[in-house]
Amino acid sequence: MREMTKGANVGLADLSDDAGTVIAALSWSSATGDGDADVSVLLLDRSGKVRSDADFFYYNNPAAADGSVQLLGKTPTDGGSEDRIGLDLTAVPEDVERLVVAASRYGGSRFGDLDDLRMTVSDRSGEVLLGFSITDASVESAFIFGELYRRGTEWKYRAIGQGYETGLAGLATDFGIDVDDEGEGAAEGEEVSASGDAGGPVVEQAAEPVPAPAPSAPPQETREAVAAAPPKRARGPRTAKKKVTLPAVATKSLAENDAWRAARLFPASNLKSDKEREVRATSVLLSVMAQVPEFGRRLTAAFGAPAGRMQTFTEVSLPHGDTPKRPDGVIRVERAGKLWTALVETKTNGNALKPEQVQNYMDIAARRGYEAVITLSNDVALEGSPLVEVKTDGRRKHKVALRHLSWAEVAHQAQMLIRHEGVGNAAHAWLLQELLHYLQHENSGCHGFQNMGPSWVPVRNGIDEETLSQGDPRAVEVVESWERLIRQVCLRLGGELGQKALPVQRTQRGTTALSRRAEHADRLCEEGRLAAELRVDGSPGTITIVADLRTGKLRTSVEIPVPEGAYPLTSAKRLMRQLADAPADLHVETLVEGQSGPRGTLERLRPEPGDVLPRDGSRITGFRLSLFKGMGATRGNAESGFIRSVDNAVDRFHSHVIVHLAQADRRTARRASAQAAVSVPSAPVPEQSAPRTPVGA
Repeated sequence: MREMTKGANVGLADLSDDAGTVIAALSWSSATGDGDADVSVLLLDRSGKVRSDADFFYYNNPAAADGSVQLLGKTPTDGGSEDRIGLDLTAVPEDVERLVVAASRYGGSRFGDLDDLRMTVSDRSGEVLLGFSITDASVESAFIFGELYRRGTEWKYRAIGQGYETGLAGLATDFGIDVDDEGEGAAEGEEVSASGDAGGPVVEQAAEPVPAPAPSAPPQETREAVAAAPPKRARGPRTAKKKVTLPAVATKSLAENDAWRAARLFPASNLKSDKEREVRATSVLLSVMAQVPEFGRRLTAAFGAPAGRMQTFTEVSLPHGDTPKRPDGVIRVERAGKLWTALVETKTNGNALKPEQVQNYMDIAARRGYEAVITLSNDVALEGSPLVEVKTDGRRKHKVALRHLSWAEVAHQAQMLIRHEGVGNAAHAWLLQELLHYLQHENSGCHGFQNMGPSWVPVRNGIDEETLSQGDPRAVEVVESWERLIRQVCLRLGGELGQKALPVQRTQRGTTALSRRAEHADRLCEEGRLAAELRVDGSPGTITIVADLRTGKLRTSVEIPVPEGAYPLTSAKRLMRQLADAPADLHVETLVEGQSGPRGTLERLRPEPGDVLPRDGSRITGFRLSLFKGMGATRGNAESGFIRSVDNAVDRFHSHVIVHLAQADRRTARRASAQAAVSVPSAPVPEQSAPRTPVGA
């Protein structure tokens, strides 16, 4: 790997024989584990500007139609996250000279609050070619990490590290993008961005305006507020193309009664054996990948596949010694006369991958010049804990990448496309809906992580009997299973909401994943509790879930800070109003300068909000809201199972508590915006761009 310094450049061909498709990864960490940022890519022509607003790729416009750029999403890491971008350099239009890779923070956050700011570029096999670390970040809210640019027929990388105090708007405007970052959209009922940040940038085009429907007559007070407000710049259409998404609520059925079942393209009820499930699941998935380009590209771009014509095959016989081997599937992508090929090994119904099978496919792929082996199972891969161990022959020049997908990730991507991001046409949306219905069918065997493993029952018994000692390897296995479960919960929740949902890892700098899990395992032996934190965009705080194995209770909670200088009783009453529709058994606990104070259930506190305030007048810093639920006793997929209990607990807490808090915050923001509009003089204000202050140019 070539370590880059600020301003240095290097040719990609000098680092790899196959650098036509690369993965750019931007990563960061924070002491609290909840720092975050969003990546963006700009395509620039010879003038150093975008050709049009469509050359700006960010969370609201994640992929190029030609496959040259695709934002692949975040992967949680110890203490932070890694955001990856697939770049097919062979597909970049000829009039594009540079690809600028940047990241931005929002909500007043700065890059100086993050640690380990770093960009890496990897080839399609996953080998890291170069790395560049930014060490001088301070008040910037946007950063250009680096750029890829042409020199003749060659692509080169330059480490930049330039920051902007004016955020994504200032950065994008420098490159010719017209950005409206005033946050008006949420207040006017417009679409909220995919990141959940209602005030995110809305990119405007100078194309023909889209006529808006005539609004109904507003109330008198609204008309007065609008009349007092300054004139607003007309909002143009979003650069993201209009795509088809399915409605969240199903249309009314024409069936005479509920016993009738709708005809399905992929029936699952007649599957009898694990082999049948594997064959059916593989064929269903690969066929939809080939027919829905957005979906196939979404699943393969992270593995280094180019954008091109995709064909998929099942039960292919390939020679290997005396006995041919039959991988479950083969994916081939053609672009510009070149083929990218991956072998697929599938497991369903909780069956584990077999190392010898995967090793055989790795050897076959290496001999035949294939690019990847993709394993697919209910398991969720973890950093530092590979699902299978394989050996690679270092003498071979051709490198094969071993990649893993969980069925939960497949369902997540399908859900994101058909419910939130959209696909090219209604037929593709219907195909994805049928795939999703199949994956969620109880008989498909594709339900994701469903078993806490063989160590779960002995560890629970050891905690109950107080015989479990620190250093027990079974406790580490349970911690790994817990991490897999939490990551799957995030995938499912993020797919349903259309927002980023990631686990938070609070670790000391320099701690490895293995040492962190060992530390958590020791705490599990001592305290008998498993704990995790989830960061969901649009939530007022980090969601905490604690499984107490001694008491058999699950606790989901969130801490709500109190504004500095607010009156305690006013804060308590406001909280009761926000939670008017929350469950009566919600526990409210006052936080007094970092410690616990008075507490009670909503049922008791609603008539007397002052009962939650400390009697001695101590300053309150916030409130902790918690719901408790019984923990399932079994390890797996039964109704009383532990995994099902965790899923239900997070769902109930988010839908009955978090949603109400977020809605109340948005209503407060709208009222404040309306009041500000009324107080502004009616004289028109000349439009001008916000000042930009590049840092470290």
